[in-house]
Amino acid sequence: MPVLISLLRGVNLGGHRKVKMDDLRALYESLGFADVQTYINSGNVLFKTTGRDLVRLRKRIEDAIEGACGFRSDVILRTPSDLRGAIARNPFAARPGMDGSKLAIHFLAAEPSAAAREEVVAIDAAPEELHCSERELYIYYTNGMARPKLSLAAVEKTLRTSGTSRNWNTVRKLLEMAEKLE
Repeated sequence: MPVLISLLRGVNLGGHRKVKMDDLRALYESLGFADVQTYINSGNVLFKTTGRDLVRLRKRIEDAIEGACGFRSDVILRTPSDLRGAIARNPFAARPGMDGSKLAIHFLAAEPSAAAREEVVAIDAAPEELHCSERELYIYYTNGMARPKLSLAAVEKTLRTSGTSRNWNTVRKLLEMAEKLE
């Protein structure tokens, strides 16, 4: 059975849109997914499924979350291969002294046009640095993530797609967990 990584947008942030990871695991199991695992309290779920239609799976999960939790959360699905590719494309990886706690990958729900990607990297986000690939936006928060200048809402509006961010260390851990499930 193929392994999928499910990234929920905007859960358990500042006490809003709360969902316990035990409940989330049970919800995914109720949908017929196997070997369901969660990682930290920010809506990262790994599972096995026989389903191949990612659009249909995404909608099924989003509908189930809304029914069980009373709010709708965008769900971004990635395969272990997708995560390997996102890690390999990290434009900041070779930077001397790169601090993984200051790097986030914003996983996009859809692939933006080339024009939209060019537009977003032209945004004056200093001191943050941006790089956009097919379905990921890499953001290096030079001064840390606590008070960024960059508005992700403006970025998503420019890209015409939503997404959800995970820090570099979380992305690497999710891949490690997914590879153990494969």
